[in-house]
Amino acid sequence: MTTSLWTRLSNPGHFMRWSGAAMPWLAGLAGLILAVGLYLSWFVAPPDYQQGETVRIMFIHVPAAWLGVFFYGAMALSGIGTLVWRHPLADVAQRAAAPIGAAFTLICLVTGSLWGKPMWGTYWVWDARLTSMLILFLIYCGIIALWRTMEDPNRAARAVAILTLVGAVNLPIIKFSVNWWSTLHQPASILRMGGSTIDPSMLYPLLVMIAAATLAGVTLHLYAMRTEILRRRVRTLTIRQAERLDAGAPAVAPPAAPAGSLPLGQAL
Repeated sequence: MTTSLWTRLSNPGHFMRWSGAAMPWLAGLAGLILAVGLYLSWFVAPPDYQQGETVRIMFIHVPAAWLGVFFYGAMALSGIGTLVWRHPLADVAQRAAAPIGAAFTLICLVTGSLWGKPMWGTYWVWDARLTSMLILFLIYCGIIALWRTMEDPNRAARAVAILTLVGAVNLPIIKFSVNWWSTLHQPASILRMGGSTIDPSMLYPLLVMIAAATLAGVTLHLYAMRTEILRRRVRTLTIRQAERLDAGAPAVAPPAAPAGSLPLGQAL
């Protein structure tokens, strides 16, 4: 049963069928939850007693930070699938996830800078959490560039998988940097021993926004995977068509010599 399920999941054709059926439902559910989350975040959640209305940046910043880390973790698992099991969809999932993860990481950095200005008096400090997130964004950019510079998909997949697994060392640094070093960034507020430190009036809208962003990110990932599979199919068909044309092309005869000229190869 396990082998059969693994085989079905590794089949791109089967993936295209079930993902095509699931995407409209996921997109609709993500849109609905996002609308609820935005309403709760902007009209129900109260302003913070210290930060005032600027605390609403949290409802964009935190989900973006979560998805930046989430997609890199997914890429690391895909890298293992590429190197160990040579799963046909592993490198597809990895390549599709990189731009999405990079985009959410960039949103996290931008919103964090906008939030830091009124709180810290500056847009940027070389804080451990901020610096490790910036490194994550640079790793994303390096992975995307490596995909684009290598023409052989198999070689590119292996190289990217190795780079991704090396870069995964940064994930625990991002998570525990606020505990290991004295930083301006606040410590963990949601997943922590003793429970969340965020008031329920702000925590529940934040959780709804995280759920909406996760569903939207998964939907975008499925769409990007489908696009990558179609791109590879087009590339394969183009190569096969070119090979057939080359194999069936008639031999090209040398041009006829003008009347009265010497045959080719003879000197005057």
